[in-house]
Amino acid sequence: MILMLAVVVVSATTFKSTAQISVNINLGSQPAWGPAGYDYVEYYYLPDIGAYYYVPTRQFIYLNNGNWIYANSLPSRYRSYNLYSGYKVVINEPKPYLRHSTYQVKYAKYKGVKGNQGNNNSNNKYKTYKSHGNGKGHGN
Repeated sequence: MILMLAVVVVSATTFKSTAQISVNINLGSQPAWGPAGYDYVEYYYLPDIGAYYYVPTRQFIYLNNGNWIYANSLPSRYRSYNLYSGYKVVINEPKPYLRHSTYQVKYAKYKGVKGNQGNNNSNNKYKTYKSHGNGKGHGN
């Protein structure tokens, strides 16, 4: 009995835990014009212009002659679009632009709506900062 108890104690003290925890946070790579309060964002959908912003690579994705274009800034046809005041939808799933018609219909009611969603929190960590320049068409 004592021998069996000793084996259990030795086994328990030498057992190594292999649990893993994976946490994805991309706070540092989110653009200043993005809505506050999100620890992780993969894409923003911009309903006003029907374009996307891919946070990990800091690139806009927009349609041009039937092809999806990846670029560091928006094309000149969107020069009057203000990234700070335009409505943004957070999408955390792969390649949402491949389901563009779904998002276009789902978020049509937000076209023309001004303001960053997610900033309605009185906590300073979610404060909206107003002086970002004109914010027109640049990722950061």
